[in-house]
Amino acid sequence: MMASDHRTIQTATLFHLVAPASVSAPVGVELRYDSRNPYEVSMSFNAGKPNTVDWVFGRDLLADGLLVDSGEGDVRISPRSGETALVLITLTSPAGQAIFEADADLLAEFLNDSYEVVAPGDEHLFMNVDEALSQLMQHEL
Repeated sequence: MMASDHRTIQTATLFHLVAPASVSAPVGVELRYDSRNPYEVSMSFNAGKPNTVDWVFGRDLLADGLLVDSGEGDVRISPRSGETALVLITLTSPAGQAIFEADADLLAEFLNDSYEVVAPGDEHLFMNVDEALSQLMQHEL
């Protein structure tokens, strides 16, 4: 595949919001990978139609988080202790923190599908440096 042949992968799934007292509530989530942004993965949480809450983070963070505690910022991903079929995704914002349980196999399958589009280590081949610089310059203060 050539770098100009862009592809997008989308997977709809349910995460479980972990609430106090071990209560969990299902939340619809769409995982998305776009070869135009080859280092990124995005998650869109259904916060009630038509509103979604979008989070974008590094694809390598997702890969690492399937195996070990990963992330130092607003997004942290780790295997659930004693429950290898689940991954914990912790999202932190000024409004607070939310912890979600997600199916590890589903996340691994999504990740593998993204690797079929852009192999790990080949991300730079899909970057348009001029376009990236132009986007950065638009956000200049």
